Amino acid sequence: MKEEVTTGNNNSAHLLSQGIVSNGFIFVCGQVHADTELKLVGETVAEKIEQIMQNISAILKAADATLDNIVKVVIYVTDMAQMPELNEVYPTYFTKPYPVREAVCVSALPLGATIEISVIAAK
Repeated sequence: MKEEVTTGNNNSAHLLSQGIVSNGFIFVCGQVHADTELKLVGETVAEKIEQIMQNISAILKAADATLDNIVKVVIYVTDMAQMPELNEVYPTYFTKPYPVREAVCVSALPLGATIEISVIAAK
């Protein structure tokens, strides 16, 4: 069984499901640093992460969850040189125990973004 999660805003560059609840987990669609009008925002990694986490938080809220429910994070970047700043900013959004995380370098992301994050949260 699965249930769609939506914020009512189009803050997903994929234009598909923003999230799915299934078997006690919330699967959040990859989010880039775009606002609800799908315009990229942020100059610094910190500003980009702030927008991404706002997008993820909105989807989790629609599923009655918060960032504290996240158990796994996948971060996609177009340049690994972003990782040192990302590693400084990223932990500020979580409490211990931190979600497990993986980082993947890709050649391109939706809308020309430089960072995309997808998460899995426990319901």
